[in-house]
Amino acid sequence: QMDLSIWKDMANGTSVEEFILLGFPGTWQFRVSLVVVFALMYTLTVIGNASIIALVWRSSNLHTPMYFFLCNLSFLEIWYTTGVVPKAIGVMLGTSQTISFNVCILQLFFLLSLGSTECFLLSVMAYDRYLAICYPLRYSSLMDSVLSVRLALSSWLGGFMAISVLAFLTSRLTFCGPDVINHFLCDIDSCLALSCSDTWPVELATFLVSIIVVVASCVATLVSYMYIISSILRIQSAHGRKKAFSTCSAHLSVVTIWYGSTMFLYVKPSAQNSLDLNKIANTFNTVVTPLLNPFIYTLRNKEVQLALRRAFQKK
Repeated sequence: QMDLSIWKDMANGTSVEEFILLGFPGTWQFRVSLVVVFALMYTLTVIGNASIIALVWRSSNLHTPMYFFLCNLSFLEIWYTTGVVPKAIGVMLGTSQTISFNVCILQLFFLLSLGSTECFLLSVMAYDRYLAICYPLRYSSLMDSVLSVRLALSSWLGGFMAISVLAFLTSRLTFCGPDVINHFLCDIDSCLALSCSDTWPVELATFLVSIIVVVASCVATLVSYMYIISSILRIQSAHGRKKAFSTCSAHLSVVTIWYGSTMFLYVKPSAQNSLDLNKIANTFNTVVTPLLNPFIYTLRNKEVQLALRRAFQKK
């Protein structure tokens, strides 16, 4: 039965001033091992994505819309993983397990906005590949620098605007205790699980935003690839088909990894379930995927490989 003090706290609004992040359960040795893995992956992620940005900047043959969008994606990945890993390391070491309510909402808004922006960017990149493969002779006139900048800017603005309402509704929830979050970051599921007020408006907003952002962008990407595959199959020579597919195979790999984990996390009617599974999916989404992207684009893209060889030869 709720006592009088909790009723007073609910009447006064948000009573919890800070939360305690549990991180991962296990022994001290296990958590230290995770810290080493997280730190190593974070370092490689920053170096890998920053290297792609620098490589595209210095290589004139990579000054195309495709690599302009790739630079946006790499820049996003650096900040996306930076918003998670340093705090997660502090949580696992036990040196920074608390997080204030305002910073928790800010982290939630920051991560979800960047995740939404990535969804939009991936669909824009799929559209770019659609124009390049289906309309090769008109590609340079259809996808010029002005349109590229507009599409990238729209992805960033759309990603942050889509989450603004969701973050505002979450900040208006009442938290009376407990103040322990079974996670290494503040996500929407954990906040809803701790709230003592009615959470259905936030759950509904989360579901609608996930449909608009994740599902809509995924459908747009799939439609683009349906046309791409259809166009590739009509190419007569095997060499031509292989060359056409190689220009979008790296992006297709990134899309598959990203949307698989994102849909598991957010596209569901109820947010308050499977918090332990969400922790694993969040690790994959915020730590593993940003690390894989630069290696996927490097290993499966001949133009990037050529630019890398030229850069090393100059040195």
